Amino acid sequence: MKFADKLFLAMTALLTLMFALFGIWMLSSDFTQLLDKEIERGNDESRMFQFLFEMGYQSTEEYGEEYAVKRTLGSITNSVERSGNHVFVMQKSGTYVYGGDYLENMGFLQEADKLARSLDETNNYGYCIRQVEGGYYMFTAALTDAAVNGIYLGTCRELTNIYDDRRDLLSRYRIALVCLLFAGGLGVYMLSRYITQPIRWLNKLAERIAGGEYELRSHNKSLDEIGELARNFNRMADQLVDQIQKKALEAKQKEDFTAAFAHELKTPLTSIIGYADMLNSMKLTDEECHEAYFYIYNQGKRLESLSHKLLELVSMDKNPPVFKPTAVKSLEENLRFTMRPVWKNHGIKGKIDLERATIYGDGELLLSLFYNLLDNAVKAMDKGEKGFILMKGVCLNDSYEFKVVDNGRGIPTEEISRITEAFYMVDKSRSRKEGGAGIGMALCQKIIWLHNGLLKIDSRLGEGTVMKITFPLRRR
Repeated sequence: MKFADKLFLAMTALLTLMFALFGIWMLSSDFTQLLDKEIERGNDESRMFQFLFEMGYQSTEEYGEEYAVKRTLGSITNSVERSGNHVFVMQKSGTYVYGGDYLENMGFLQEADKLARSLDETNNYGYCIRQVEGGYYMFTAALTDAAVNGIYLGTCRELTNIYDDRRDLLSRYRIALVCLLFAGGLGVYMLSRYITQPIRWLNKLAERIAGGEYELRSHNKSLDEIGELARNFNRMADQLVDQIQKKALEAKQKEDFTAAFAHELKTPLTSIIGYADMLNSMKLTDEECHEAYFYIYNQGKRLESLSHKLLELVSMDKNPPVFKPTAVKSLEENLRFTMRPVWKNHGIKGKIDLERATIYGDGELLLSLFYNLLDNAVKAMDKGEKGFILMKGVCLNDSYEFKVVDNGRGIPTEEISRITEAFYMVDKSRSRKEGGAGIGMALCQKIIWLHNGLLKIDSRLGEGTVMKITFPLRRR
């Protein structure tokens, strides 16, 4: 069952219960008040009948009991019965002095006799309401000691019209309740559909997004819970799309990594196998043999370098580095000593100037990072003696910034975001010629990430590249 139908049924049941209980309470309250008034009126008139009888009896009792009773009843019954009451008078012996014929004709003898017999000297007044042959009647009785042997004075008052009115009211209320519930149910149904409409839209939107329309979003701007749900749904969809894109990129990167790795292995292996086959199957001169040996050795060293870099890249995930305070000046001395002959061999002007400070990290990994960056800068040079490389380090407020600047070939803007991918090379032919495999920048990015650092690359074709690395600072 759908939520809108559940809401409709629940609201309809609630309205039915509320209207039914309220109607029953209202009708019962009105009927009770009206009945209480009739009972009070009947009791008052019965008391008045008793009072008039006793007053009249006392004024005529000197002429005898039978005469006094008849004379008194003759003078007061008309006035008492004028308001709708029927009077009956019964002696203790059970003989009716007045009203017996009426009681017998109406079938009230048993009810009147039972009420009268329930009275005594201590409890000399009572009343009851009885249903007799489809009608409702109020009987009152009083035991008076005006006569010597005692006399029961009673009245009978019909209340059928009150109960008929209640029955008519209940009947009309049922009809009104049905009409009200029909109209209210229709309103509740429309309201439930209106309230749940945003949920149905979200459901359809979810189905379309699940079908591949990832750009769709909810435009519900309301401030209620459904609007909040829509906004959370949009955030969830954004996160989902981001994750899908990341997974797609990761899959593409893994595919490129596998293809590049296979290609990097294929090239040196082809050379090694080819030259080895030449040495095995052909008679070569000493010079040709020396050249074959050189190519086999060179390509073997290239495979060795590739394996070392891959192992280093993998080992950083399995064996976390041990960080400790590292003096920047010690890094500067090591880098300057290592790079000076390299720059001299390539005819490049280089300079390393690092401000004195202490950073927290693994010294060997940091040296590997800067060696790779400086080596890439050397490989990017094609300007001869005009080539220049600068490594600068400065302290900032809460970090230390390294810059490696060169005036080499530069990197195309669309390639910058991918150069940290394993085996990715901007100029593949030149990189292989210079012994590169495209893993160096992936190592650099990994080392920077492990040190909570940040890499920013700014490059222009034909003008050069600036590699900016920022690490958290620990001052000496």
